[in-house]
Amino acid sequence: MATAALRRSRLKSILLWLAAIAGLAALVLGIAVAVAQSQLPDYDQLRKRSDLGQMIRMRAADGTVLVSLGPSFGRWLSYDQIPATMRAAMIAVEDKRFRQHPGVDPIGIARSVQVRVTSGKWKQGGSTITQQLARNIFLNNNRTFGRKLQEAVLALALEWKFSKDQILELYLNRVYFGGGSYGIDAASRTFFGHGADQLSLGEAAIVAGLVKAPSNYSPTADAEAAKGRAGVVLNSMVESGFISRAAADATDPATVRLQAAPRQNSVRYFTDWAMPQLDTLIDATRDPIDVWTTLDPKLQIAADKAVTANTPGGAQGALVSLDRDGAVRAMVGGRDYVSSIYNRATQAQRQPGSSFKLFVYLAALESGMKPTDTMVDEPVEIEGWRPRNSTRAYAGTVTLREAFSRSINTISAQIGAKLGFSTIADMARRFGLTATISTYPSMVLGTADVRLIEMTKAFASVNNHGINIAPYAIRKVVTADGRLLYNREAGEDRVLVAPWVAAEMTDLLQSAVLSGTGRAAQIGRPVAGKTGTTSSNKDGWFIGFSSGITTGVWMGRDDAKTIPGLQGGTAPARAFHDYMVVATANRPVEQFDTTVPLPDWQLEPDEEAMGMPVDVNAVSADVPMVDADGNPLPPASSGGQPAGAPSSGQPAVRPDGTGSPDQSWLDDVLNRGRDRRPAPATSRQPPASAAPADPADDGSNPPQ
Repeated sequence: MATAALRRSRLKSILLWLAAIAGLAALVLGIAVAVAQSQLPDYDQLRKRSDLGQMIRMRAADGTVLVSLGPSFGRWLSYDQIPATMRAAMIAVEDKRFRQHPGVDPIGIARSVQVRVTSGKWKQGGSTITQQLARNIFLNNNRTFGRKLQEAVLALALEWKFSKDQILELYLNRVYFGGGSYGIDAASRTFFGHGADQLSLGEAAIVAGLVKAPSNYSPTADAEAAKGRAGVVLNSMVESGFISRAAADATDPATVRLQAAPRQNSVRYFTDWAMPQLDTLIDATRDPIDVWTTLDPKLQIAADKAVTANTPGGAQGALVSLDRDGAVRAMVGGRDYVSSIYNRATQAQRQPGSSFKLFVYLAALESGMKPTDTMVDEPVEIEGWRPRNSTRAYAGTVTLREAFSRSINTISAQIGAKLGFSTIADMARRFGLTATISTYPSMVLGTADVRLIEMTKAFASVNNHGINIAPYAIRKVVTADGRLLYNREAGEDRVLVAPWVAAEMTDLLQSAVLSGTGRAAQIGRPVAGKTGTTSSNKDGWFIGFSSGITTGVWMGRDDAKTIPGLQGGTAPARAFHDYMVVATANRPVEQFDTTVPLPDWQLEPDEEAMGMPVDVNAVSADVPMVDADGNPLPPASSGGQPAGAPSSGQPAVRPDGTGSPDQSWLDDVLNRGRDRRPAPATSRQPPASAAPADPADDGSNPPQ
């Protein structure tokens, strides 16, 4: 008896102690919940989702969304706006006893523990919708006892402070559904193309099924898995009494039409380049923002097509196009963004070949030389370097215009030796080249590594009468509620060269397209530009401008291996042509102003001496030539040349019978003014090797 009484006494003591401990634990829990409840934000604060990350939408010039970065939120839907089927689907699959428990479900926890004991693994979570919401807003996903205890306390506090309907509304508008989408409205728009207030039963089942594993079941990742998971949701809805078996059987998730995910196309080269610029334009903010950019979607499509269609197999291509104020209208950094995010338009540094001669001739013109001045194309040696022409021949006396048009290497070398190679390097830096430029003699042929966007900027500055052009991508930045954070204003003009230097350079560039190495770039309206081809055909360039648009094209292999047949005047010039036909289609024809008055010390007699016929047959057959007013030029003769031009097969001659083209006719073709003095005659006949050639450096032999 004594032993039995002792046992009962001990059991009673244990129970009392357990009750005391339980009471104390309940008191501590109650205090913890009360404290947590008092510190919870109010409902309006919880509706704000900036804590999930910043949403950034980048828009094209026409307002269309180019790309959404960061989380996507969609519209906040109130409880009454959320379809009943969506609410039911979420409760059925995530928390069947949502309406009965106080935030923590003891039955669910017991069931989870039982599964753990029998299987040896945690296969079934016991978290309620309220616990998931607490974790989503305040905690992380670490599977620790401490975190689970915090989660339970916060869930009880949430249930104490808010109604079940409010908790479900918060949950459905904040939970992550995959594909960058937070909330059912963002998910619905991402996966189905419409708002969540229009969700069908099948669509609601798909969305509800995503919460368990957004990355596994997201339609953007695995459409079949998402639809298969939706079947599980429908069965759970039947078991919970939300829908009938007949309704579930009549709904086939496999027939739900999913919206195709946007292709990661070439526009991402542009957005990746533009995004870091935000740090210098606006103060840090977590508010959702819309970034309005300069990109023209139609021109971007044209640029993508031009690069894809013309880039040789195994090579990469890049294109960047600037408007007259520096706005980037199109940018292609490679043939396929998905396979390579490396932006060859802004990051790659490659040898520019003869396109670098822009700076050689700018320095020459600024020093007082004129397009009509003559020099002798002959073998030269400079500090042990013997530059060669691509034709392996020499033309004798030529004008600077002819030397530039035909990209004659020896003339560029002589100019460099005369002016100083550091002078040319300084000119390149003045026009915005940031790469290290050596002052070895071979630098005049474009041996320094440069970026396409910087070369295009330099040509655009020439087109802008010698005033600096700064490429830019962002026009304005506004918050989701319309508050203006940034609006671009025109920068201060900075003169790089005198207007008459830019005008004469434009004259040379126009000649290079009309009768020189860039003839494939003609588009039926005035074009000025320059080709570039590096040694062994590793790089091909064409950069030019027309009607206020400046476009640069580069092609080559990333490993810098030879590409047979690649020259600046072939594939790059053709890509320029294909793009510019579209880019200038809705712009008025603009004649180049190449008659800017010269300073007094420059007003000397011109000495024109062109050494080869102008081949007007090079104009593309499918693009009509037009005058300054946009009217078609007179029809071609049977020989394919304009009226007044030399007959086909005959050398162009001056009225006095000498072997140079008639200057007045050439001025008409090039649209140069008649206010200069007539050039003296020359008896030189064009050499047999005088045909235009592109690979200008291009066979050069720079010093080792």
